[in-house]
Amino acid sequence: MPADLAVIGLGHLGLPLAQAAVAAGVQTVGYDTDPRAYAELSAGHTPVEGSLTASDVRRMLSGGFRPTTDPAELGRVRTAVICAPTPLGADRTLDLTAVGEATRALAARLRPHTTVLLESAVRPGTTESYVLPLLEEGSGLRAGRDFHLAYSPSRLDPGNRTHVYTNTPKVIGGLTPACTESAAAFYGRLTDKVVRARGPREAEMTKVLETNFRHVNIALVNEMAVLCHDLGVDLWDVIRCAETKPFGFQPFRPGPGVGGHGVPVDPGCLPYNGRTPGHPLRMVSLAQEINDRMPQYVIQRCATLLNEHGKSVRGARVLLLGVTYKPDLADQEASPAQEVATRLMDMGAQIGYHDPHVLDWRVRDLPVPRADSLYEAASSADLTVLLQHHRTYDLQGLAVKAQLLLDTRGATPAGAAHRL
Repeated sequence: MPADLAVIGLGHLGLPLAQAAVAAGVQTVGYDTDPRAYAELSAGHTPVEGSLTASDVRRMLSGGFRPTTDPAELGRVRTAVICAPTPLGADRTLDLTAVGEATRALAARLRPHTTVLLESAVRPGTTESYVLPLLEEGSGLRAGRDFHLAYSPSRLDPGNRTHVYTNTPKVIGGLTPACTESAAAFYGRLTDKVVRARGPREAEMTKVLETNFRHVNIALVNEMAVLCHDLGVDLWDVIRCAETKPFGFQPFRPGPGVGGHGVPVDPGCLPYNGRTPGHPLRMVSLAQEINDRMPQYVIQRCATLLNEHGKSVRGARVLLLGVTYKPDLADQEASPAQEVATRLMDMGAQIGYHDPHVLDWRVRDLPVPRADSLYEAASSADLTVLLQHHRTYDLQGLAVKAQLLLDTRGATPAGAAHRL
C-alpha cells in the first residue's frame, strides 16, 4: 500500500518526525535496516529510550504508521526524509556512513517528482557534495529537474512540552527555488511556520550555529562556575540576578558535562571543495575543551570534599544520582555520568547509582549496583553526587539524609549542599 512519506532511520530524529506526520494525517512508512527497531515498533514498543513512549507508538500504529525493513517501500512515496544517525568518529568528525547507506537505498528506488529531504546533522555542503551525487548516480535522475532535494535541520528538544514539533519553526533550504517550495509544502502540513533559507548550505549552517551557540554558552558558565567557586561567589545567585535583564542575555547553567545528540560541529574539519581551505571555529574548539574538562572538575570537587571530611576517594562509597543527559528522560546519549563513574572507579571508589528512568546501568560493560531506597543509600554513602535533577527527587529531604552531598546542577537550596 503506497504512503505519502517514508522516514528513513527510526532513531531519535526519525521517530518524532514520523509521530508528527501521522498526527497530521500523513500516511507514513518508517524504514530501518535494524530488525530490532522493526520488531520493537511492530510490537508497540519504542526502540529508542527517551524518544517516544509505548503509548505514543501504539497511537502511531493505530493511525496507520507502518514500520518496515523492506527497501522496496521507498519507491512508493512522494516524500522521503533521511534521518540517519551521524555519530562522532574517533577523530571527532561526523560519521556519514549511515547517511550514505540510507541515500543509496533510496536512490536505487527513487521515482521522478519525489521530494527528498535530509535532516541528519551534517557538515555544511554535505547535501550538495555527498547526498546529491549518490542520488543522481543511483537513480539516473537529475536533482532539481527530475526530483526535489532540500535540507532541513532537526530542532528536537526531548522532554520539552512547550515547544513541540507543531509550534517549532522549520528551516528549509532547497537546491532550487522549486525544491524549497516542495519542501515547504510538505513541512507546512506538520508545523505552524516554515522558514526558507537561501539554499542547503545556509540551512546546514543554521544547525551548526544553533548547536555551537549552546556549547559555547555552556562553556562560558562552566568556566564561571570554577571561577566563582574559587572566589567564594554563589554563581547560581549571579545567574538568577543576570536573567532579570530583559535584553542582551540568555541564561545557561553549568553542569558536570554536556550530553545529548547535538554535538558541536566545526565546519573547518572539511572544506567545501579541494580549492577552499577550511576555517576552524577557534571558539568552538575552546568551548569543547572546557566542557570536556567538567567531569574531571567534578572528580576534583569530590576528592576535595571527601578529604575535608577525613576520607579518601579510595574505598569511599559514592552514590551517583541521575545518569541521563537530560532531566526526566531515559536517554543517556553522551551523558557525563559515564566519565564521572569511570574516573571514580579508577581512583578506587565504590560506585552505586539511582535513576528513576534507568533500571540497568553499566560502566565499562560492568553492571553498577542500583539503589532501591534512595534515602537509605544516601545516608550510607560517604558522598552523594547529583548529576541530573529529575523531578521526582526530593532534594530538601535528600540534603538532610545524605552524609555529604555535591549538587552539580544548582538544584538544592542555598546552603543545603555543596554546589558546583
